[in-house]
Amino acid sequence: MSHNLRYAKYMYISELILDYVEHLEVEGGRSAKTAENYTLYLERFVQFTDNMTVDKITTEVIRKYRLWLNRFKNDQEGELAIITQSYHLIALRGFLTYLSKRDIPSLSPEKIDLPKVSRKQVTFLHYDEVARMLDTIPLDSEHGLRDRAIIELLFSSGLRVSELTNLNRDHVNTKRREFMVRGKGQKDRPVFIGEAAAQRVDDYVSARLDNLPPLFLSYSRNNVSSNGGDYRRLTSRSIQRIINKYARLAGITKHVSPHTMRHSFATDLLMNGADIRSVQSMLGHSNISTTQVYTHVTDEHLREVYEKFHSDTE
Repeated sequence: MSHNLRYAKYMYISELILDYVEHLEVEGGRSAKTAENYTLYLERFVQFTDNMTVDKITTEVIRKYRLWLNRFKNDQEGELAIITQSYHLIALRGFLTYLSKRDIPSLSPEKIDLPKVSRKQVTFLHYDEVARMLDTIPLDSEHGLRDRAIIELLFSSGLRVSELTNLNRDHVNTKRREFMVRGKGQKDRPVFIGEAAAQRVDDYVSARLDNLPPLFLSYSRNNVSSNGGDYRRLTSRSIQRIINKYARLAGITKHVSPHTMRHSFATDLLMNGADIRSVQSMLGHSNISTTQVYTHVTDEHLREVYEKFHSDTE
């Protein structure tokens, strides 16, 4: 630790942020991206408080900070969404928890209540809509084989787009149709794929003449990837564009993203009788409450089950 915590009571917020963010990455196992986001959120608190010492943080300071966040304008003159304001408070509460565990006098983290955030309606595709997207993809080129493999793999596995872009050729065992990925919080989990997805991955890899490690390549001459520095590794943004393209060609008017494919994977499992704990494990959710959002999107399916299986008295 870079500071003598005996004197931390009199230390400024900015002096302890670095320690906290390092703790998140090293002891908490959080990703570099999470650490980057938390740094941004906490630096805004520093900006608001004019970098006061941590022992001066009070409930009144937090009340005024929440008001400041609600009125905050970013560089594009946009207001912060309620969920983004909540992220700022989550980061601050985590910081205060860190101080408390190290006996550094400051406000108790329990004093911070998070705003109630209404969950957005989950968008998902039915199987026939996914099939329509797949039918629009020509298979007479390496590009087409790649795009078909991407969409098949996303729907078949429930992978996050970041997990998909980080895959190398030797990561995916298409014979066993099972492999491991490292997801959020550096947690490993098994991933299973269907025969069709495995075949499409094999078709794409067989068509390639290169020996580059990434499973999915960009064919743009100007591509410079942010994924581990591989020059030709396909980016998350590129996959977003690919999925948007084929959704439009398939005549799907709802917004479709890589995460929509993950939603579709989970919803398809639940509608076909999978239990929510198993779906939680396959998605890599650390908390069951995250997975329970999918129970709302399957409510319409419950009526079908009711009509089919419940006996009427007349």
